[in-house]
Amino acid sequence: MTQQIDLWVDPVCPWAWLTSRWLLETKKVRDVDVNFHVMSLSLLNEGREISEEYVDLMNKAWGPVRVLIAAEQRVGTKAIEPLYSAMGTLHHVQGEKDLTKVIAMALEETGLDADLASAATSHEYDDALKVSHHAGMDSVGFDVGTPVIHIGDVSFFGPVVTPAPKGEAAGRLYDGVLAVASTPGFYELKRSRTQGPIFE
Repeated sequence: MTQQIDLWVDPVCPWAWLTSRWLLETKKVRDVDVNFHVMSLSLLNEGREISEEYVDLMNKAWGPVRVLIAAEQRVGTKAIEPLYSAMGTLHHVQGEKDLTKVIAMALEETGLDADLASAATSHEYDDALKVSHHAGMDSVGFDVGTPVIHIGDVSFFGPVVTPAPKGEAAGRLYDGVLAVASTPGFYELKRSRTQGPIFE
């Protein structure tokens, strides 16, 4: 039976991007299906003490998640993964930092209506965004960020990995992560990062 994986992402997060690439690679070597959902780092960090630089990023980060939710509302959940993948390729892989350009180019690339870009500066979809965000985050707690994964009754933050494993290595990581995350009473496994995200 195909294992359903639900993944919550924010397009500005490089670690979520790498995790999403790992799971899409896992689909090639394991019987899994990956369902993409939207969470918001801007929403998560509301009211928190963060650096001025991060405040600026969080202000800008509302745009892509609002557009993803608007696309989902108009087209359905099938719109999220291709639009997110287009945004991530532009932003993370190609290095486009202007999120307004990222949104416009990603909409064009995926064949979605250009007027969806207006959602970036609108509050129209914020309630739906909050519903999606809380659907992912409530079961893992709010001392984590993105990515968040749900597999059946098991939900967790991570894994944080770079670069994204490929082929059977992706499958082995999936097997291990699922084994650890589904162990009752298991909460944390962590070590300091020695390198930043590597986009291939």
